[in-house]
Formats: sequence, structure tokens, C-alpha cells
Amino acid sequence: MHVLLVKLTLQIPYARSLKDKRSQVKSLKDRLSNRFNASVAEIGALDNWQQAEMGVCMIGNERSYLDKQSSLVEAMVLEYTNMQLTSMTREWL
Repeated sequence: MHVLLVKLTLQIPYARSLKDKRSQVKSLKDRLSNRFNASVAEIGALDNWQQAEMGVCMIGNERSYLDKQSSLVEAMVLEYTNMQLTSMTREWL
């Protein structure tokens, strides 16, 4: 069993309030969760309305499969036009 934790740091330049931020983060969170069957949570910068930190956790029996999935997560986040990916880290647990 392999566990991969992906940490994303995002800029949300068009958010004008925490309500704007939360709606955009929820939308991305739901997409990632549904597409990759992963656990997704906002883990930092909770009160900063133009920045977000998210964690994506995936479990699988093949490390190569999870590595490919994390690349697809990155591609999906980069395609998401309302947010800009500033950093992404991967941690094997």
C-alpha cells in the first residue's frame, strides 16, 4: 500500500472576499475529489482571501499509478482559470 500527499499552494487573484475564495476552493475541491477519488481539504491560509493551501491524499497499491495521478492533479489545477498554482509538493507516507 502506498500513500501520496500532495500539497498545493494557490493564488486566487480575483477573490474579493472570503466568500469568493471559499466558493472557488470548494469548486476545485469537489472536482479533484470526484475525478481522482481522493481526500481533499483546505489546510492553510484559511483567513487569507487571495491565497489557499490544499492537501490531496491518494492511496493505491502501485506507486507509479499514484505518481501519474499526481501529475494529472497538477494538470487539472493548472487548467483551472480562477486560481494560479504557486507551489506543489509531493510526500510519500
